[in-house]
Amino acid sequence: MIINYRRGLRTAGASVLVFAACGTIALGNEQPPDIVLIVADDLGWGDVGFNGRTEWSTPNLDRLAGQGIVLKRCYSAATVCAPSRAAFLTGKYTIHSGVRRNDEDLPAEEVTIAEALRSHGYATALFGKWHQGKPRGGRALPVHPMDQGFDEFFGYTDAIKGWEKYPKTLWDGRREVAVSGYIDDLLTDRALEFVGRRQEKPFFLEIAYVASHFHIAAPVEEVERYRGKFRESDPTRPVQATYAAMVTRLDRNIGRLIARLDERGLAANTLIVFTSDNGATFEKGNQGASSALDSNRPFRGQKRTLWEGGIRVPGLARWPGRIPAGSVCAENVHLIDLLPTFLAAAGATVDPAWHVDGVNLLLVWERQARGLQRTLFWEWQSEGYDQLAAIRGDFKLVVTRGGKPELYNVVTDPEERRDVAASHPDLTRQLNDALKTWLETEVVRPAEGSDRR
Repeated sequence: MIINYRRGLRTAGASVLVFAACGTIALGNEQPPDIVLIVADDLGWGDVGFNGRTEWSTPNLDRLAGQGIVLKRCYSAATVCAPSRAAFLTGKYTIHSGVRRNDEDLPAEEVTIAEALRSHGYATALFGKWHQGKPRGGRALPVHPMDQGFDEFFGYTDAIKGWEKYPKTLWDGRREVAVSGYIDDLLTDRALEFVGRRQEKPFFLEIAYVASHFHIAAPVEEVERYRGKFRESDPTRPVQATYAAMVTRLDRNIGRLIARLDERGLAANTLIVFTSDNGATFEKGNQGASSALDSNRPFRGQKRTLWEGGIRVPGLARWPGRIPAGSVCAENVHLIDLLPTFLAAAGATVDPAWHVDGVNLLLVWERQARGLQRTLFWEWQSEGYDQLAAIRGDFKLVVTRGGKPELYNVVTDPEERRDVAASHPDLTRQLNDALKTWLETEVVRPAEGSDRR
């Protein structure tokens, strides 16, 4: 089946096995909340204190978790940066958002969280990573974040610069400017300035940090706190201590942002969500740090795989007075759910013409309702990888090209060690068929390569 795409129009010859976004929450005369989305880069599920990390502390994140809800089964939309970010910004699966590979650019016609909220009176800003790919459809340049709903932008658009922990230049709006300092400090400084200017208009702020992506580097004073605490292969190059420093510096910067919200009297009506774009990587640029520190524990796999270690990420949400403090969500949360959930918090609804795949989870986070019974999907068919996955309830199907479908109960077996497909043949067949039907709903866009599957 081929789906012809135009803004607001999708036609298909078969039903789509995803849920449309559910309704909004009526806020009456309440002031719409400020919304802050904090996204780490390649941060493993097991790298934060609220998920059990003890080798270093993340007190600010742990405090947020204690004041809100921990999303124990939080899943990224993809296992690499660009597809993951395009998916959560649009509320769409990778096969619908137009970004399935790391070198693909978000189509200009896609509606982002920022565009949706700005149309409801929000000021919008992105500080940090905007992952550009190749222009499509004859465009000379990739889409800029300020063309996709962000009033302000400070950061980088070239993914290669995302390796730089001490950049020499960054984009300030549409101008490239000279900078000096540690990247996550610089992004936080700009976020503090933005929050400090907040007037009556509510805001949506996405702060897309660089930690703990790829190159291992952190401020010297932060590294010194951990030097000698890990068994390093080369003590003169303390990569594990430096990785720990990247995570704790991230936590410190988040603490600075929370303090500014408190100072401005905004915290009481601010919805904060923290997560990561995908799991930690064990690849060469990481210098073995995440592997040695078992960043994705207790899960199998890493970035660029669809095992739990590649797509299950740390997650929390805090909204005082709305989300009960100290609560835990054990239901499946997918980052494509952010757009409809944020719109619901703002007292708005999703336009059906956007064909959003995610669902509004606000009532679930508020512990007023249970989540929908749904099947969630993933695909990673690029860079020599070919994996598909589907989750329904506690069970996850993983299909690797050349192998038979494998079924795991990720609640009783989170390490994905025991394939139970033989014990559940009907469920295995149902999920495998659902994956095939889901793949047939891919949105085919102009100027895409002929190798698309």
